[in-house]
Amino acid sequence: MTTATKPTPLPLRNATLLGVCEAIGQDFGINALWLRLAFIGPLFFQPVLTIGVYFGLGVLVAATRYFLPRQVVEADVIDLPAKPVAAQAEEQLQIAA
Repeated sequence: MTTATKPTPLPLRNATLLGVCEAIGQDFGINALWLRLAFIGPLFFQPVLTIGVYFGLGVLVAATRYFLPRQVVEADVIDLPAKPVAAQAEEQLQIAA
Protein backbone atom coordinates (compact mmCIF):
# COMPACT_ATOMS: atom_id res chain seq x y z
CA MET A 1 0.00 0.00 0.00
CA THR A 2 1.49 3.35 -0.98
CA THR A 3 0.49 6.84 0.02
CA ALA A 4 1.59 10.09 -1.54
CA THR A 5 1.38 13.36 0.30
CA LYS A 6 1.69 16.52 -1.71
CA PRO A 7 3.70 19.19 0.12
CA THR A 8 2.34 22.71 0.47
CA PRO A 9 3.91 25.03 -2.11
CA LEU A 10 6.54 27.37 -0.63
CA PRO A 11 4.76 30.66 -1.40
CA LEU A 12 1.60 29.45 0.36
CA ARG A 13 3.24 28.51 3.67
CA ASN A 14 2.55 30.77 6.63
CA ALA A 15 6.16 31.40 7.67
CA THR A 16 7.58 32.38 4.27
CA LEU A 17 7.63 35.39 2.01
CA LEU A 18 7.60 33.84 -1.47
CA GLY A 19 9.79 31.01 -0.13
CA VAL A 20 12.87 32.30 -1.94
CA CYS A 21 15.48 31.51 0.70
CA GLU A 22 13.97 28.13 1.51
CA ALA A 23 13.76 27.14 -2.17
CA ILE A 24 17.35 28.20 -2.88
CA GLY A 25 18.45 26.42 0.29
CA GLN A 26 16.73 23.20 -0.80
CA ASP A 27 18.25 23.39 -4.26
CA PHE A 28 21.82 24.02 -3.10
CA GLY A 29 21.77 22.23 0.27
CA ILE A 30 22.19 25.40 2.34
CA ASN A 31 20.31 26.21 5.52
CA ALA A 32 17.65 28.81 4.67
CA LEU A 33 18.44 30.72 7.87
CA TRP A 34 21.91 31.64 6.52
CA LEU A 35 20.36 32.93 3.32
CA ARG A 36 17.86 35.02 5.25
CA LEU A 37 20.65 36.48 7.33
CA ALA A 38 22.55 37.29 4.13
CA PHE A 39 19.57 39.36 2.95
CA ILE A 40 19.29 41.30 6.21
CA GLY A 41 22.72 42.97 6.01
CA PRO A 42 22.30 44.67 2.62
CA LEU A 43 18.74 45.60 3.54
CA PHE A 44 20.06 48.37 5.80
CA PHE A 45 22.37 49.88 3.17
CA GLN A 46 20.47 49.36 -0.10
CA PRO A 47 16.85 48.52 0.78
CA VAL A 48 15.38 49.12 -2.67
CA LEU A 49 18.05 47.08 -4.43
CA THR A 50 17.85 44.26 -1.86
CA ILE A 51 14.06 44.03 -2.11
CA GLY A 52 14.30 44.15 -5.91
CA VAL A 53 16.83 41.32 -5.94
CA TYR A 54 14.69 39.30 -3.52
CA PHE A 55 11.56 39.64 -5.66
CA GLY A 56 13.60 38.96 -8.81
CA LEU A 57 14.84 35.74 -7.24
CA GLY A 58 11.23 35.02 -6.27
CA VAL A 59 10.18 35.23 -9.91
CA LEU A 60 13.11 33.04 -10.93
CA VAL A 61 12.30 30.43 -8.27
CA ALA A 62 8.61 30.47 -9.21
CA ALA A 63 9.46 29.99 -12.89
CA THR A 64 11.84 27.10 -12.22
CA ARG A 65 9.37 25.41 -9.86
CA TYR A 66 6.58 25.83 -12.41
CA PHE A 67 8.48 24.60 -15.48
CA LEU A 68 10.67 22.04 -13.68
CA PRO A 69 8.58 20.65 -10.80
CA ARG A 70 10.19 18.33 -8.28
CA GLN A 71 9.31 14.68 -8.56
CA VAL A 72 7.21 13.46 -5.64
CA VAL A 73 8.41 10.10 -4.40
CA GLU A 74 5.72 7.82 -3.12
CA ALA A 75 6.51 6.34 0.27
CA ASP A 76 5.81 2.69 0.94
CA VAL A 77 3.81 1.99 4.08
CA ILE A 78 5.49 -0.65 6.22
CA ASP A 79 3.22 -3.04 8.09
CA LEU A 80 4.47 -3.34 11.65
CA PRO A 81 4.18 -6.67 13.47
CA ALA A 82 1.22 -7.08 15.79
CA LYS A 83 3.47 -8.07 18.72
CA PRO A 84 6.26 -5.93 20.11
CA VAL A 85 9.78 -7.07 19.27
CA ALA A 86 10.52 -8.00 22.89
CA ALA A 87 7.47 -10.28 22.99
CA GLN A 88 8.54 -11.94 19.74
CA ALA A 89 12.05 -12.53 21.07
CA GLU A 90 10.67 -14.03 24.28
CA GLU A 91 8.37 -16.31 22.29
CA GLN A 92 11.28 -17.46 20.14
CA LEU A 93 13.32 -18.23 23.26
CA GLN A 94 10.47 -20.32 24.67
CA ILE A 95 10.21 -22.23 21.40
CA ALA A 96 13.98 -22.82 21.38
CA ALA A 97 13.92 -24.19 24.92
